[in-house]
Amino acid sequence: MSDKDAVRETVYQRGPGQDAAIRKTAWLRLLPARVTRMERWTLIAIALTAAALLVFANIAAEVIEGDTRAFDEHVLLALRSAGDPSDPIGPPWFEEIMRDFTALGGTGILVTMTLAVLGFLLLTGKRQAAAMVFASVATGLLLSHALKWGFDRPRPDLVPHGASVYTQSFPSGHAMLSAIVYLTLGALLARVQTERRVKAYLLLVATLLSLIVGASRVYLGVHWPTDVLAGWAIGAAWALLCWLILLRLQRRNLRARRPSLPEGGRMRRAAPRG
Repeated sequence: MSDKDAVRETVYQRGPGQDAAIRKTAWLRLLPARVTRMERWTLIAIALTAAALLVFANIAAEVIEGDTRAFDEHVLLALRSAGDPSDPIGPPWFEEIMRDFTALGGTGILVTMTLAVLGFLLLTGKRQAAAMVFASVATGLLLSHALKWGFDRPRPDLVPHGASVYTQSFPSGHAMLSAIVYLTLGALLARVQTERRVKAYLLLVATLLSLIVGASRVYLGVHWPTDVLAGWAIGAAWALLCWLILLRLQRRNLRARRPSLPEGGRMRRAAPRG
């Protein structure tokens, strides 16, 4: 017997006037059965978005107050050879690999990848998804620059930079934009898959790409660690927020396409001809 049937049997077979407390709280046991799978994922996405925004706000507050300086310096120096801050730990080929990884979060790579995906979505008739991907990446790019200008945090001066930089430090644009692009595209691909392990694999790859890009920025000395942590947090929150909007639009379209039912709740059958 399901929870729903058990509640009905408990509440309705006892008769009026009996167990009023059970009647008042029975809806709590029925609630999970009434929540659809899409609604569950929506609630989870909302919770994750709120958590990511809270993390970003806490990091930003600590950065403004200067409380992260000791942590940032400790991590940056831990990634450098003892006695030579200009030499990152590891062999030269590893440093070159990290430069390759950091390029995965560059504006040129991300814009090119986004345009390629947009072309595919438009050719396959998925205009709404294409518009949402474009809006997510474009607004994320604008938000990244706005936050950099607003906080105006200088780049690390503790170690030499292993890559060229032209903007302010907080938050990391590479970490933020890679989270937005890769998580958005990963969720888009996962949505059309039926197997859970495939969905999990796609989201895991998207997450790992974002993590690798952010870690490479700290390794090359072009960002403080808190820059990257904040970039991951706000990037994930932005991707989740845009995904929630897409789900809302798709759900509204599905409702609009459903045929309206006449009075009585049943579709009328066409009268037989002849």
